[in-house]
Amino acid sequence: MIAYQPNGEAPISCTSKGVTPGLEGGDWSPPHSLRTDEILQIVKDFRLAARNAIEAGFDGVEIHGANGYLIDQFMKDRIEAVVNEVGAGTVGIRLSPYEQCMEAVDSYPEALGLYMANALNKFGIAYLHIIEPRRIKTEDEYEILQSLLPIKKAFKGTFAVAGGYNREW
Repeated sequence: MIAYQPNGEAPISCTSKGVTPGLEGGDWSPPHSLRTDEILQIVKDFRLAARNAIEAGFDGVEIHGANGYLIDQFMKDRIEAVVNEVGAGTVGIRLSPYEQCMEAVDSYPEALGLYMANALNKFGIAYLHIIEPRRIKTEDEYEILQSLLPIKKAFKGTFAVAGGYNREW
């Protein structure tokens, strides 16, 4: 097992339940549940990272709230500290309501996407970046069973999508 955290510490998660051994080809360290007393430090870390990026000359920052990362696990409003630090016009957020990466699955992904789009509108962030639902093969073609259009209509700013594209798509 490879420990990716400083000093071999357990990674922070919304649960102490680890992901399935061997998932995505990794032997992942078991996490520990985020404690209430750790939240302030996590917010400070996001603020510092955003400030460092802007001071280093980046045009903006993207909060990675997709693919099973911490924000994706909680889907709670934690971008306010980053927005306050560097300004809404330099912040975007990436979400993956339909993605099932690293066992982060939602029973109602469209409802989650709509909720997040509406909740994020109040911050006036630069963009919302949604990972497309994965295509499935039906007969000889690929089909996407879910549409991002309701989420796009709900979000009032720039809307970007990614995922599953190739030369034909």
